[in-house]
Amino acid sequence: MSGTFVGMPAFPEAARDAVRDTTLRGNLRHATHTIRAKRAKAVAEVSDWAALREAGKRIKDHTLLHLDRYLEQLEAAVTAAGGTVHWAADAGEANRIVARLVRETGESEVVKVKSMATQEIGLNEALEAEGIRAYETDLAELIVQMCEDRPSHILVPAIHRNRGEIRDVFRSEMGKWGRPAPDGLTDTPAELAEAARLHLREKFLRAKVGVSGANFMVAETGTLVVVESEGNGRMCLTLPETLISVVGIEKVVPSWQDLEVFLQTLPRSSTAERMNPYTSTWTGTTDGDGPRVFHLVLLDNGRTDTLADEVGRQALRCIRCSACLNVCPVYERAGGHAYGSVYPGPIGAILSPQLRGTASEIDASLPYASSLCGACYEVCPVAIDIPEVLVHLRERVAQGGPVTREGNKVVLKPARGHGAERAAMRAARWAFRHPGALRTGQRLASRTRRFHPRTLPGPGRAWTGSRDLPPVPAEPFRDWWQRTHGGKDGAR
Repeated sequence: MSGTFVGMPAFPEAARDAVRDTTLRGNLRHATHTIRAKRAKAVAEVSDWAALREAGKRIKDHTLLHLDRYLEQLEAAVTAAGGTVHWAADAGEANRIVARLVRETGESEVVKVKSMATQEIGLNEALEAEGIRAYETDLAELIVQMCEDRPSHILVPAIHRNRGEIRDVFRSEMGKWGRPAPDGLTDTPAELAEAARLHLREKFLRAKVGVSGANFMVAETGTLVVVESEGNGRMCLTLPETLISVVGIEKVVPSWQDLEVFLQTLPRSSTAERMNPYTSTWTGTTDGDGPRVFHLVLLDNGRTDTLADEVGRQALRCIRCSACLNVCPVYERAGGHAYGSVYPGPIGAILSPQLRGTASEIDASLPYASSLCGACYEVCPVAIDIPEVLVHLRERVAQGGPVTREGNKVVLKPARGHGAERAAMRAARWAFRHPGALRTGQRLASRTRRFHPRTLPGPGRAWTGSRDLPPVPAEPFRDWWQRTHGGKDGAR
């Protein structure tokens, strides 16, 4: 399982294989339809949802514009509370910091509460290379780890597995990771959950080191917040002697008052609950209560570069609720693995190419992994205009241009394979700048409409492989307007 999924093919190729898997599509369809129906009901209960959404957007935008100040405030507060703050510019530095901190404890095992940041940097693999074994404790993450699989959803990483598959995995693999599954285990959800509980309880009681992420960090007090539904997070955050939290720098919020907004919008948008069953907060260390040593690793890994993009930076508002995945028609059919990232779906299509760049085949294809229907924007609790960013990134891929990478201004070359797209855009730009030529072309297209093919040849064949060309009207709009209104601008 790799955070970057190096070597993944472009999204169209990966998605083509995924849509042929009928079991996968059935699992995804059932799960996403169920989650989004529950979410819609939970959101409808809140009379001021639109105001909460706008408040969340403004808090995030304000924080991002003053990120340097709030991160320094956070560092001072965490340090004053007994914690130690480490700064990691990239994945390699973050992994080295965590591995060193674990080695200094003398331990060779860690328990983890679900953290997408640690998946992003490939922490499990880095620790394994240092002789340290990491045990996932979130139920879905446990399933994925035992399968030697990859997560395919932000909220439900094992959404692509049904309960029969999970039972088989528990029976064959659980004993290799610790306490084996009970004899005669069935696919009843209660039995599967109990098998996982018994297996994980031994890990929690033995572990001396815990590794976590955080949903939010409160700058004014140095408090970290994890919300979850199973209680495994509470165990990882309280029982080990040493706690190491790896958190993206964009997760900071200025104050407890700001946190209140997100504790209303996140649970409704993710699990369709009024509040999360477990909301854990911790501030540094306290004698006789929780871990005796706390380390916070603040992760950049492309976030500062993303912040430099005035259009793309809105992706950093994301609170990882997964609402956009559950309404996306592309994700529902292709699944999360096709995106080649720990961040699948619409948010992954705009976040991964900014964090990692667009040099690889998979990252260059992600901005095109969308129908631009806009459903993702409608459900986003912090109003990220995902379609706008997708179009922005498509322009970057096809045209190249100035971007910030590793803090430096560079000029990207256009990606390969987009020559026809660039030519079409140049032709369109020329036509719109020459009204006479545009009018002539429209008339010619209308008069030859019966000879038009339903599909495009050459490079356009891929686009029309799953859709028909829209029919050309019998008369251009300009001619219709002239004929019916005499060209008078004031006519109605």
